[in-house]
Amino acid sequence: MNDLPIDVTPARPDSFDIRQRSWIKRVLPNTMFGRSLLLIVMPLILVQIISAWVFYARHWETMARRLSLDVAGDIAMLIDETKFAKTDAELVQVLEQASTETQISFSFSRTAIFPAAPPVGGGSVEEQLRIAVQQYLNEPVRVEVTSDTSDLLVQVPLRDGTLQALVSRKRLTTSTTYIFILWMIGSSLVLLIVATIFLRNQVKSLRRLAAAADGFGKGRPVVFSKIEGALEVRQAGAAFIQMRDRIQRQISQRTEMLAGVSHDLRTPLTRMKLELELLGDNPIVSELKSDVVEMERLVQLYLDFARGEGTETPVETDIARLIEDLAAAMRRQGTVLSLDQPVELVVPIRPNALRRCLGNLIANGARYGSHVWLTSRTVDDGVDILVDDDGPGIPPNERDHVFQPFIRLDTSRNPSTGGVGLGLTIARDVARSHGGDVRLETSPHGGLRARVHLPK
Repeated sequence: MNDLPIDVTPARPDSFDIRQRSWIKRVLPNTMFGRSLLLIVMPLILVQIISAWVFYARHWETMARRLSLDVAGDIAMLIDETKFAKTDAELVQVLEQASTETQISFSFSRTAIFPAAPPVGGGSVEEQLRIAVQQYLNEPVRVEVTSDTSDLLVQVPLRDGTLQALVSRKRLTTSTTYIFILWMIGSSLVLLIVATIFLRNQVKSLRRLAAAADGFGKGRPVVFSKIEGALEVRQAGAAFIQMRDRIQRQISQRTEMLAGVSHDLRTPLTRMKLELELLGDNPIVSELKSDVVEMERLVQLYLDFARGEGTETPVETDIARLIEDLAAAMRRQGTVLSLDQPVELVVPIRPNALRRCLGNLIANGARYGSHVWLTSRTVDDGVDILVDDDGPGIPPNERDHVFQPFIRLDTSRNPSTGGVGLGLTIARDVARSHGGDVRLETSPHGGLRARVHLPK
């Protein structure tokens, strides 16, 4: 029974969510290594940003304010001392003594003009120092950065002049800020390197397991005995090894059983042939001989289908050489075949099984058409072998159906007009045992095209 069509078109809000998820998937890394590393890096960066903000908001501003208050206190103390100086000589002596004890270079100018201070940032060291000095003196002051040393010049207006204090920037900053930043960056880099090495080792185990599963699915010999990685990865590796052993044991048992069946069936057929030879020549005996020959052919065909060429070992094979040899053999059998220059590609395959696959497809094309074209093309992940004919073709709605065993589009049971319905089945079984597939398409020559895909 055919399934009823179901409308799965999402509503407008859901479609927006789907587009948003698609955009996120395009931005995120595709590999497990990249996503796992992102899970480590993003929280690490977020923690660093929050830590830096908290440090700046608390430690940096607090330390800058306290150091500025310390400098402002020295300036205020010096201003109080200058009130007791009677002469200029005493004033110079007080300034020199204060410069020595506070490590601030003081000077006095008789100029009473005090220009307005240039604007500074609210959180800068200059602004912190200006606010601190104003808190002590309750007078407007000017703080600016010198152009040559980047130190801070504080100008305080007095009754008979202007007091100038050149403050080193080191007095207003602390080295713990840079130590904290370097510690954050250094520790983050160390953690990132350790996490990268650890994740690479974990992903390496998964890649080995994926490569082993892919090779086993393509029918290639797989040596996978060392289980590494985390507990889940080791469990997956152990499950793969058990599955591989069970499948290989099942294939071996089936092959041995089919060998016994083949021997048991051929023995009575051989005995029947000998008995028919002793009966002489007459029309009835000839018909019986023909039936025995047909029975042998059918038995061999059924055994080949059931066996699936599973005992043949894959070897590195040149596809071009194999196609050329097969085309020459089919031409000797009377098939009209055109061969394009095949591509040279060495792929691990079962040569005899692939010959049987392509031979069945060419035989089908020759049976239903008058001309067969054999072509090979390289694709991104392997090679495509095309078998075209100029026959009647197969309707698109029947192309998947004909791959089932014993399915024939010819309703008659005459094997001379359409075989027994195992040719395409064997061809697809062989292709899929190599990790590929066989698809039927419309040929540009008007008939049917069989596309055999083989992965690298």
